[in-house]
Amino acid sequence: MYYGYAILAVLLILGDQLTKLAVRTGIPLGGSIPFIPGILDLTYVQNTGAAFSLLRQHTWLLTLTSALVVLVMCALIVKGFFQNALGRWAAALVLAGGVGNLIDRALFGFVTDMLQTVFMDFPVFNVADCCITVGVPLLFLYVWFYVGKDEKKEDGPDDAAQLPPDGP
Repeated sequence: MYYGYAILAVLLILGDQLTKLAVRTGIPLGGSIPFIPGILDLTYVQNTGAAFSLLRQHTWLLTLTSALVVLVMCALIVKGFFQNALGRWAAALVLAGGVGNLIDRALFGFVTDMLQTVFMDFPVFNVADCCITVGVPLLFLYVWFYVGKDEKKEDGPDDAAQLPPDGP
């Protein structure tokens, strides 16, 4: 079917995991090194919670939620829910982000975060988080603009059917 999106998801998962591995092996926990001066540092943080360290005491719940999101996305993809490029991009990004963070939670009990903005105070995040942050709004846009629109056109009255018949 649309293998390009699957390849994109796999490449994003690999990029996420390789970045996390490099940080875990190259930077001491809590340590930081400049990455893009004045913009971004690499800072090794272990996050047992969700975004902004929410639910840190409930890693098992976050692991379960991540697994459910990944399974639902896979089921939607297999069933052909995503009918255009916007939907497929959204699916690839959400799936990649979900799998990337799920791998960390399952293997380590925490998610490795490393991207820290220097120019503003913002929580440390990772590549998988970026995928989710871009993918979820795209998914909402896809649902808003596309889901159910074709069915309404097919099920609703046809404009031609409302015209008077030709001739007497």
